[in-house]
Amino acid sequence: MDIKIRIEKACKTFGEGSITALQEVCLDIGSNEFVTFVGASGCGKSTLLRCIAGLETLSSGSIKVDGTPISGPGVDRAMVFQHYSLYPWLTVMDNIKFTRQLQINLEDITSADVEAASGRADALIDLMGLNHVKNSYPNQLSGGMQQRVAIARALLPRPQILLMDEPFGALDAQTREVMHDMILHVSKLEKTTIVFVTHDVEEAIYLGQRVVVMAPRPGRIDSICPVNLPAQRNQDMKLSAEFMQQKKAILTRIRETAGVHTDLELLARMTKPADNN
Repeated sequence: MDIKIRIEKACKTFGEGSITALQEVCLDIGSNEFVTFVGASGCGKSTLLRCIAGLETLSSGSIKVDGTPISGPGVDRAMVFQHYSLYPWLTVMDNIKFTRQLQINLEDITSADVEAASGRADALIDLMGLNHVKNSYPNQLSGGMQQRVAIARALLPRPQILLMDEPFGALDAQTREVMHDMILHVSKLEKTTIVFVTHDVEEAIYLGQRVVVMAPRPGRIDSICPVNLPAQRNQDMKLSAEFMQQKKAILTRIRETAGVHTDLELLARMTKPADNN
């Protein structure tokens, strides 16, 4: 495997070391690989994603991209959040081209560079199925369309790595399925390494080539599950016995690492009617 991201003994603490968000996390992610992260709340998956993005610094350990340690945000990485963070005063096209416009204002950019960026934006508009709304404003779009704009904006500078933090969490089930197939299509065309954080185990299996299960208190990798599905995915796969079996195994692992069984047993004891005999 051609390693794109190498995470070595990554640790992250908050509150002067009183809270350990990540402990000894080690993982290699290959070029053009689609890796998904799942786990109970507080397991550190979003913190790890932010460290890869360069938005958080590790307390110890290292994260390297192509062998170079991450020291902050970079043009080789782009991040998509759950909330779309679009500029309401800009049209769809202008939102997508916004980061490039900043570069034009800050750097010596030629007219050829500007034309190339416009061509790239037009291609992404078509890829995302947004051509009919390219002159619309965010408040005129559905949630799914707004997230497509956010993804297109992230892809404009051709990042080598796309980091996605629960990007479809606010969407309804039908729109999520459309977005799943769309991001797989984008991944195939753009040949981008994608690291995807989600609470939805079904989503993690359907999208990922590997599912990384994280455990909380402290945040760490519990297990890594290869996804044995064909590269060409379709929604009917979610109904297969193999898919359901893997979903059950991962859910069981998450519940065990989060101590859910213990909590349920405690709740049952607390709510058990008193014995009158």
